[in-house]
Amino acid sequence: MKLKIRNSKSKKAKKTGFLSRQKTVGGRKINKRHRARHGSF
Repeated sequence: MKLKIRNSKSKKAKKTGFLSRQKTVGGRKINKRHRARHGSF
């Protein structure tokens, strides 16, 4: 995934945001698990 961000820290933050996790099956699974454990975000 190409991002126009130089800073590694902010790049990581962008990649691990809620919406970017929703885009993949694995990410959806993680979000579902978070919801199950803690209620909605």
